[in-house]
Amino acid sequence: MSPFNTHRLIKDEATEKQVFQVRALVTGLLMGLVLVLLGARFAWLQIGHHESYAARADNNRIRIQAVAPNRGIIRDRNGVILAENIPAYRLELVPERVPDLDKTLARIEEMIDLSEDEILRFRQRLGRHRPFERISLRLNLNEEDLARLAVERHDLPGVEIQPYLTRHYPFGELLSHTVGYVGRLDTADLQRVNRENYRATSHIGKTGIERSYEEQLHGKAGLERVETNASGRVIQTLERTDPQAGQDLRLSLDVELQQIASEALGARAGAVVGLSVETGEVLVLVSKPGFNPNLFVHGISQDYYSALLQSPFRPLFNRFLSGAYEPGSTIKPFIALAGLENGLITPESTVHSVGHFRIPGQQRRYRDWRRGGHGIVNLERALEESVNQYFYQLAYDLGIDPISEKLSQFGFGQPTGIDLPGENSGVLPSREWKRARLGEPWYPGETVIAGIGQGYQVVTPLQLAYATALLASENPVPRPRLVQQNSPAESLAPRVSSEHRQAVFDGLEAVIHGSRGTARAIAPTVGVPMAGKTGTSQVYARPQDDDERERLIVPDHLQNHALFAGFAPLDDPKIALVVVVEHGGGGASSAAPVAASVLQRAMLEPDS
Repeated sequence: MSPFNTHRLIKDEATEKQVFQVRALVTGLLMGLVLVLLGARFAWLQIGHHESYAARADNNRIRIQAVAPNRGIIRDRNGVILAENIPAYRLELVPERVPDLDKTLARIEEMIDLSEDEILRFRQRLGRHRPFERISLRLNLNEEDLARLAVERHDLPGVEIQPYLTRHYPFGELLSHTVGYVGRLDTADLQRVNRENYRATSHIGKTGIERSYEEQLHGKAGLERVETNASGRVIQTLERTDPQAGQDLRLSLDVELQQIASEALGARAGAVVGLSVETGEVLVLVSKPGFNPNLFVHGISQDYYSALLQSPFRPLFNRFLSGAYEPGSTIKPFIALAGLENGLITPESTVHSVGHFRIPGQQRRYRDWRRGGHGIVNLERALEESVNQYFYQLAYDLGIDPISEKLSQFGFGQPTGIDLPGENSGVLPSREWKRARLGEPWYPGETVIAGIGQGYQVVTPLQLAYATALLASENPVPRPRLVQQNSPAESLAPRVSSEHRQAVFDGLEAVIHGSRGTARAIAPTVGVPMAGKTGTSQVYARPQDDDERERLIVPDHLQNHALFAGFAPLDDPKIALVVVVEHGGGGASSAAPVAASVLQRAMLEPDS
């Protein structure tokens, strides 16, 4: 190729330099702009939003967890512990440390009894917890279980035994309906509490005092700030606020009187209620049979719970609070007061008892309990011998409206307001009540049987005990309480003159100390002058024909309930007491001796 035909590129250094400078300038400006933007972003993050992002970082690293408080202790009036927290042990598994979960569970089942409910509950929790978190398998291990697990523990990786405090009721069945019990916290329970305060709590009061005073007994949860790694495992505790233990409660109940009342009832079902006439404090509160509340703390088995539900003796039923019984002849003192206060009778007014009563113009006979009657009786003797005909006549003359009005003054037909859940208000019948409830008019015959505590009226043992306390006292009586409040409880004060009250007292004294008194057999046992009234609550309607009644053989489960209501000592009443013995037959033979056993002990220390 000829050198004369070759095209030679000649570099233009000035142009290239200019292009380079432009490019460098643009690049520098872009880099500067990026740096400015980065600097602005860093400033925005570090200065303007430092606290927000620091908090987010801490939230990723630091976790706040609740610490459960210790539950308050419950004691009786003398300081005897009724509900406490005792050391116990639970079996826990850490899933990530268990090589073969199914094999380990099978191995544990060979050593201790595990119910299907426990295994099911464990597997449900397994999906809600992280692999390094402990999961409870069995609560409240006994000594034998602990020993077996301890021997094999070296060969059970990931299986741990942890100490904790559990609720315990030393008196078991004796106070099951009064103190109640705690059970596992569930969704329904969370609707009635502060969820934040229960984040670390596993149990809550389900019945009795444990439920009524849940807020005081539970206490306030503490907090821990813990540092965790990326997987959430706790590395260290940074800060701790200790929980505030629940408040201890002292009940007005006397557990020694409670034991005496329960023993006096024996194997029979029933209720015993004792109240302080002066303060309304509950001294005795028995519902029998009861149940073992300790079995409910960690979750009762379905089989055992079904057995309780199906038992004909209804051990889960609270008789003193929810039991509904016809008051029978225990209502007669209040009918007498209604007659005295309305001017229909005086203490000297008499009735010729011939064994039955007839409404004028009707053939139906309303029988007395004694064939042939009691002869001519005044008010004192009518109460002493529980003469039905006297009170048939008085109720008929009064009419249902004055009866209902007077009984309402003594708290019948309304809850007493005791600090326990689930109280029955009973039934106080009236014309208006029947019209609203049944859509029917009131009939004279219904008034007649109301005079001896039969018909529509039903009372609870607690309600009858409070009415008896109101009868015994000339002063207002506070509504029944188990735990006293800072402010005094509401009181009731029926409108009764001292003269009329004394007239009734004379009759009730004769029931115990008179030569013909229906409960005269218990007078030597009590040892102090007292007043009382026996009664029977009808379980089924007996036939009207006397001969058929005598021939009828009544099975035990259809026997009348036996009642007794009274107070002591007579001159300065301190305690009002009611006893109900289900299917006990007669109040004098079944209920009065129970009352005598309790009052004998109560009168040893009348101010306790």
